Formats: sequence, C-alpha cells, structure tokens
Amino acid sequence: MSVTPTTPLRVGNASGFYGDRFSAMREMLQDGPLDVLTGDYLAELTMLILGRDRLKDPERGYARTFLRQMEDCLGLAADRGVAVVANAGGLNPAGLADRLRDLAARLGVDVRVAHVEGDDLLSRAAELDLGRPLTANAYLGAWGIAEALRAGADVVVTGRVTDAALAVGPAAAHFGWARDDYDALGGAVVAGHIIECGAQATGGNYAFFTELAAAGHDLTHPGFPIAEIHHDGSAVITKHDGTGGAVTVGTVTAQLVYEVAGARYLGPDVTARLDTVRLTQDGPDRVGVSGVRGEAPPPDLKIGLNSMSGFRNDMTLVLTGLDIDAKADLAERQVRAALSGREPAFLEFRRSYPPRLSGSPALDPSTHAWRRLGGSGDPDSPAQEGATVHLHIEAADPDPRKVGRSFGAAAVELALASFPGFHATAPPGDARPDGVGFSAAYRPASAVPHTAVLPDGTRVDVPPPEDTAVLTPVPEPPPPDPWPPGPTRRAPLGRIAGARSGDKGSDANLGVWVRGEDEWRWLVHTLTVDELKRLLPETARLPVTRHVLPGLRAVNFVIERLLGGGAGSGTRSDPQAKGLGEWLRGRSMDIPEAFLS
Repeated sequence: MSVTPTTPLRVGNASGFYGDRFSAMREMLQDGPLDVLTGDYLAELTMLILGRDRLKDPERGYARTFLRQMEDCLGLAADRGVAVVANAGGLNPAGLADRLRDLAARLGVDVRVAHVEGDDLLSRAAELDLGRPLTANAYLGAWGIAEALRAGADVVVTGRVTDAALAVGPAAAHFGWARDDYDALGGAVVAGHIIECGAQATGGNYAFFTELAAAGHDLTHPGFPIAEIHHDGSAVITKHDGTGGAVTVGTVTAQLVYEVAGARYLGPDVTARLDTVRLTQDGPDRVGVSGVRGEAPPPDLKIGLNSMSGFRNDMTLVLTGLDIDAKADLAERQVRAALSGREPAFLEFRRSYPPRLSGSPALDPSTHAWRRLGGSGDPDSPAQEGATVHLHIEAADPDPRKVGRSFGAAAVELALASFPGFHATAPPGDARPDGVGFSAAYRPASAVPHTAVLPDGTRVDVPPPEDTAVLTPVPEPPPPDPWPPGPTRRAPLGRIAGARSGDKGSDANLGVWVRGEDEWRWLVHTLTVDELKRLLPETARLPVTRHVLPGLRAVNFVIERLLGGGAGSGTRSDPQAKGLGEWLRGRSMDIPEAFLS
C-alpha cells in the first residue's frame, strides 16, 4: 500500500451484497486511487443461500461471483498495489482461498492470498447448545484480517466477520492500533458501516433522491463509496471523481441509521457510540466523520443461525371489478376446502380430472397466509389493472408433497367453478425449500476460535479481547424544547423526514431523520412509539423500542417479530422490511406549516 501512517488510508467498497453490481470492482480499481478494496457479500439471507449450496456440494459455500470478479480484476489490483479484503469466503473461506491461488497461477499474477476462519460453528452446534441449524456462524472481528495484512497478504478472504471489520482490519494493520485504542477503532467501525452497503452511501435508496436529481446529481449509475480513514479513526466519506451519485450529510446519515439499534453499536472489537458521531460537509462529495467514542466490546459474540423448516409454495389469484370482498371470501373457502380434502359438492365432477389416487391422504399444508395486494381496486377504473386486486396465497409444510404442484392445482381446478373473472398470474409450480430465516445466539468470545491463515500457511490464533463490558443502554438525553403550537397542515411525513429500514432476523429496524434543528424539535416529541403504531397499524400489537440519536437528528425503532421467521421464510410481502420506511414516509400527519414551505 502506497500510504504512510500519517496519511489517510483510502478504503473503497465494491459490493454491498451477494448480487451487487458486477462491474463495481473494476470501476473502483480503474476510476481513481485506492489502498484497499473491500467487498461485503454476506447478508443473513445469504448465509442461508450458501448453506443450501453447501448441502449440494461440500466444496461450495462461498460467493462464486467474487471469484469471477477476481478473474477479471486480480491483475489490475496487483498492478495498482491495491489490497483486496472480502467476506466472500462465506462458509468455506479456505476453499475460496485455494481457488484464488489456482486462479492467480493460471493468470500468471503474483499475489499472496490469506484467509480467516473459526467463525463456522456448525460442527460444535450440540456442544454450544445451538440446536440443529443449517448454518451457525459467529461474527468475528477485524484482528484476523489485520494479522493477514501485516504478514504481507495481497488478498484476504474471510467467513462471517462483521461488515465493518472489512475496513477496520486494514486500518488497524496500517496504523498499528492496539486492541484498546477504542476511539480509533470506534471511528473505523462507523466508517466501515457507512461504506459497507455500497451505493447506499452515494445516493442509492435515498429518501430525498429527487432533490439530488434536481441538484444535478446523476443517479443512473452511482459510484461506490470510499472512506479515507485517518490515524485517529476519523474519516472522510467520498467517491471517485466523475462517478455518479452524491455523497452528502444526508446520504451518509441515511446509511448510519440503517440496521442499528441504540446509541451503543456493538461489535466484537469495540462498541462504537453512535451518539458521538459528528458529520460535516467538507466539500463536494466529501463528508467528514469525527468525534466517535469507542468503548470495550461485549464479552459475548453474536452467532447467526439459519435453519430449514421444510418447503413453501405460493399462488396468486386475480380479483377484478365488483364484489372484491365476496370474491376473495369464496376463493379462500374453496381453496381451503380443496386442500383439506373437503371439496364442496359442486366440485365433485372436477375431482376426477386430474384423478386423485384412491386412499391418498389429504394434502393440507400446515400453515397458510392469505394477503390482498394492490389496494382495494376501483370497479369504475378506465384501465382493467386499476380495477384489479391480487389475492396471494402462501403455504408451508415440512412435507414437500403438501406444497408441491398439488397445492397450485387445488386453486387452478377452481377456474371454472369459482368467482367470475377467475384467473391466476402463473401456472402451478414446484415446492421450494423454505428457510426459517435467521435467529441469533450469544456465546463467550473465548469459546469461538479466530484464526488467520497467512499466505505461507502459518496459522495465527487471535485471542479474545481481555477487557469487555456488558451492554447497558445509554440514558436518553433530555429532549430539546418542543416546537411551539401553531398552524399545521395534513401532509406525508416524508415531506420533511427521511427514513431507511431493513431486517435483523425476525425484527425490523426503522431509522427516521430530519435535516434541521426545528424539525428535530418537532419529530422527537411527535414520533413516539404510540404514534408509530398508529401510523403503521401492523406494528400495533408488537413490541417496539425507540432509540434517540440527537447528533444525527434521528430516531430508530426496533420492531420485534414483524418479519415472522425472517427473510428466508416470512410471509410478509416485504420480508426484509426494505420498504417499511417509505410506507411510513407516505403516511400523513399534522405537520407544522413552517416546515412545509
């Protein structure tokens, strides 16, 4: 790397998830200077996908996209002197490291490859009382990455490490931080969190994207973010000159409140205090991040667990025009009866086509979900689509027969015997594996190995932290004086507030922020847990916790159990809560007129 400890370390990111823009790695290497290029490939759902891959072939379990990207870019990274650090190893970092060495030999590129392992606890699930999961992976920290880089690795691949560790490890190696340099480590965690989701920090998925476009920022092909990390852990978030998108205090704030909880942001190396973050616009596409305080990490590591519950299938029926409620009611009664083997008498003729085997058990899935999609429909709409509502039916069961083609056939058999205008959006399909998404367990860090396997094969054990601190909530600071009473107007909350939402297992995280102190005085007093439950009725009976982050003018809500079994198995139409924030922004409230001008 072409930097010294007195100059910032330029850490770019080229992937926010498994499936992100393939060309981003080459773009980041070609479009400007970098010292380190990271790639985050492991979401909770990704671990489930990789677990299924490993069931088919034990040699798999890593992000194959990364290997194809490296085939295109390994020589370029070597020529530019850019170290590559990615968690693409997934469930098989050693296997990916071997494939990379084979690739380098085939391409004639002289690079040193290392990997980090120890996170995969599946073989110890019984010992650690983790049940019988499909995958069980601890969230390791940055020090294994740092060991590999200090040993001269050009490419480091890991399994499940925290997303921010991909940036913290290079910074710790470069600046020589000690394990208890908590403020510097906390600052690097915040910088890593900002860039980990790729273009979300440069205008992607941004609530006020129309304002960026109006200001002349091209969002067609946003660039990926860079964190210029300094020796004290402060950073500047930027992007390569001439690339699309924008880096503003707003785009950085949006990413900072994404999938976090309270003021203490826990990690295996340090607990970063999000209530100490200061953001400043230091120039076009340059946002300074400073003031972050760090504290000792918790004694336990988070372990992500994915399990397989069985199989799933779905079918969507189309309701059009008049009597939508009665049509939906008839369809549900008929399909339920057919699946339970209790068809109405007028379906008796159709039971013989296709014939049902004599004596076969009724195929009644153990769980159903019935949802109407697309609003209530307007019977008087000038377009047929406007008069249409979709009735979406999902079924899940451990027995694939009960949710196979027979499930869809039970609905299709009704085509000439149900509500007027009956049709489906697709023919019956096969059952697909159903993952009971994600759950988390916590075990002492001392029980989890953390090993850096250096380019020469040497294995270096990374010890757990010596100093730890049990999480205690940060007391909520006294709120500012409320905005004084005055004229209000009914308007969508999104006229003045941004939001970003996402998933953590079965829970949803919803961060909401405003851009001015006056708006903050109103928001912090108005958007309470009770008000959120009123605005989003499906949260009304769920446990909801609000966390206040005054330095970001933000409140963050953790909504427990909203997502059922998680992204891999939830029946909600938005299983990862990605659109939850935009739903909230569309809800109308009485907003002070002073803010709406």
